[in-house]
Amino acid sequence: MSDEDYFWDAEIDELTQGYFYHETNDEYVCLLCNERFENGVIFPIEGKLYDARKTVRHHIQRAHTSVFDYLLQMDKKYTGITAHQKELLHYFEKGLTDKEIVAEMNGGSASTIRTHRFKLKEKEKQAKVFLALMTLLENKKENKKSADFIDFHKGATMIDERYAITEEEKEKVLSTYFKEGLDGKIDTFPSKEKRKLIVLQNIIRRFEPNKTYSEKEVNEILKTVYADFVTIRRYLIEYGFMDRTPEGTAYWIK
Repeated sequence: MSDEDYFWDAEIDELTQGYFYHETNDEYVCLLCNERFENGVIFPIEGKLYDARKTVRHHIQRAHTSVFDYLLQMDKKYTGITAHQKELLHYFEKGLTDKEIVAEMNGGSASTIRTHRFKLKEKEKQAKVFLALMTLLENKKENKKSADFIDFHKGATMIDERYAITEEEKEKVLSTYFKEGLDGKIDTFPSKEKRKLIVLQNIIRRFEPNKTYSEKEVNEILKTVYADFVTIRRYLIEYGFMDRTPEGTAYWIK
């Protein structure tokens, strides 16, 4: 299972706390950035000593502010909530009253805020029912293969329902372009969007999470994939697989 799968496969209680315990590796893993903390190791932080579980909690506060803030900032395609709803949830989380929220927003009325509270609670009920339906559907073995879509990382751009890709499609595309194996070179880069995404997702595997690369280091890795490494580097940025500093001196997996 990839690091990205951990986020999407997490239970609700794991997602709300922002981390989970990886029993096989005996470590606590941050679901928001995949940073890992080995169980049994003592971590010194700001003059104090913490075990792995307390350290991952401290990490989430330090690196992500809170799980609520991180989830709230996710793209609408993942949360299903509008910018206005995000703003309201931000105020609700702070514990502001309806009148205080009206004052913060410089407009509206307390009754309008109450209406929004009610609609969000209804949305919560709908989400629970939908989650139950999808869980029951997933448990049907005969449906698993046909609905086995691949996941892209949370920062991926240019992806919508048009790019629903099954595992079978992915394997076919990869075998077509990576004739020497998944760690080999490609002779051509696809022009179709779906194929681009699949190829880029495989290429990004050659980079380590939580590591910063110079442009030269990125180029050297990409040269092992395709002669026109500049094009690959540009697409990795455009499609949200990788990010960089404005001046292009540092690159990392997004």
